[in-house]
Amino acid sequence: MTPAIDHDPIRASDAVIQRLRANHPVLIDLTTGRVERLLAALGHPERRLPPVIHVAGTNGKGSTVAYLRAISEAQGLSVHAITSPHLVRFAERIRIAGKLITDAQLDDLTDRIEAANGGQPISFFEITTVLALQAFAETPADICLVEVGLGGRFDATNVFDAPAVSVITPVDYDHLEMLGPELGKIAWEKAGIIKRGRPVVVARQPDEALEAIEREADDRMAPLFLMGRDFDAWEERGRLMVQMPDRLLDLPAPSLFGGYQFDNAGLAVAAALTFNHDLGEDDLGRGVSSAVWPARFQRLTKGPLAALAKARGSDLWLDGGHNPHAGRALAEAASRLVDRDPRPLVLIAGMFARKDAEGYFRPFAEMHPKVFTTTFESDMAATPGDLAEAARLAGLDSTPVSDVTEGVRKALDGSGPAPHVLICGGLHFAGEVLAMSSDTWPS
Repeated sequence: MTPAIDHDPIRASDAVIQRLRANHPVLIDLTTGRVERLLAALGHPERRLPPVIHVAGTNGKGSTVAYLRAISEAQGLSVHAITSPHLVRFAERIRIAGKLITDAQLDDLTDRIEAANGGQPISFFEITTVLALQAFAETPADICLVEVGLGGRFDATNVFDAPAVSVITPVDYDHLEMLGPELGKIAWEKAGIIKRGRPVVVARQPDEALEAIEREADDRMAPLFLMGRDFDAWEERGRLMVQMPDRLLDLPAPSLFGGYQFDNAGLAVAAALTFNHDLGEDDLGRGVSSAVWPARFQRLTKGPLAALAKARGSDLWLDGGHNPHAGRALAEAASRLVDRDPRPLVLIAGMFARKDAEGYFRPFAEMHPKVFTTTFESDMAATPGDLAEAARLAGLDSTPVSDVTEGVRKALDGSGPAPHVLICGGLHFAGEVLAMSSDTWPS
């Protein structure tokens, strides 16, 4: 039994969240039993869905789903999707036939789900998942994209006997208190979404993680398609190249910034082709070049912080990665940015206290950015002082500040070249930044 911890940004302004949290258990045992009970009470909506693509992994899940959704919509398909966490509003989690769930739909579904649950213990994420699956079952669509919340094997979303395709993005150290501590154990949890005889498309993995994934696929006689072995993706002349077993695809660059996005987009292309082998380059290209996924090295051009940066001639970026793997990917993306436009880089960081902040900051050491550390609205947030110390241990010049606005102002101080300013450290922190103006709310 594990203490119930809210890993997702919960914003009290969403009244529906309070209702969905009403029966949140004091202790969470990681099983799918509560979800299966409630789905059975509702007549098993998970069995009445269009084909499901189920996505697990440590990093890149949301980006991969965003590319899959964009590729599907480029074909003219209607797409259901459930992702997490939300950044500003609960509705971001559930997309019904391409559109965010409405307040009216939420109220109606919550009434019915609460009645079916009958006051029995169920976690916030579990009842949210059931609500989404019920919504999807009631509205026609061509494909259903489901992002795992935490882990995979015992995640609330792991209720599909035969997904069309399972996808595992890069596995790394995160949520160690729930899944770890060994990388093989974390990968075993992620590999729990692999189902008997159903194809699984897998990103490049550390050896220890790959061994666990391959064992699971072998045990379940699931065809495994591994990036770097059975297919591959890379950047060439600024374009995305995807080598499939039977063809080489030459596609536009991914719409999301960073070298790691070529792998994420390539993984999505391979998954889409596993689902529909006849997809053409035009649809794939339109998809990877049009995907939108907020707070993943997102350029902020609106809102009060962007106005401050614009007045100084600076560019402002936002990223919600929060573990060492995400730090490595973000440092690589920031290095590309500085190589392209050689001006100073300044980080403004806020992070949960349980995260490996020193490991997150370490990949930035060679770039020598100035770092301002701050906090955000959560009892689990690291203090600015503790985060500054973690950055110093990673070899960075760091200064604590009271809030993100002070951090941006200090980053822009001085008479030298206008810096690149990167707000980073976690999705909850990123959500607070996006919430500052309705112009930056995800839609």
